[in-house]
Amino acid sequence: MPRWFDLPEFLSSPTAQAAGIDNTPSFEVVDHLRELTEMVLDPLRSAWGGPVIVTSGYRCPELNALVGGVRNSAHLTGYAADIQPGDGRIAAFMDFVPKFIRGAGIRFDQLIDERVGGKRWAHIALRDTLGRQRGQIFQI
Repeated sequence: MPRWFDLPEFLSSPTAQAAGIDNTPSFEVVDHLRELTEMVLDPLRSAWGGPVIVTSGYRCPELNALVGGVRNSAHLTGYAADIQPGDGRIAAFMDFVPKFIRGAGIRFDQLIDERVGGKRWAHIALRDTLGRQRGQIFQI
């Protein structure tokens, strides 16, 4: 069972709420979110030693399109989350995350240091939509 995160964190979306979009996941997606949490996010949160905030988790196709997500986003399958440190130390967090992931030997698909409009977050995907774990790390 996940230790540090719960399902509502991955489903909450002010954008979906404002647009009247039902972002309810399937049971399969819930299983994927649990796997992402247990395999990546909980160990990361424990190692970081402080709160980690999910800013975007599961996105149904309508929500994904509305926020400009790519067609094959792992958010669609529950295998991805965008996260930030609860203490606001984003630069230290973004330095810590890849070192921790590699050092712990955690298998994953993508770790992206995303920066848009003065905001910064980590996109972590356990698997892509084809189930691959490519171990990609990059910035956009």
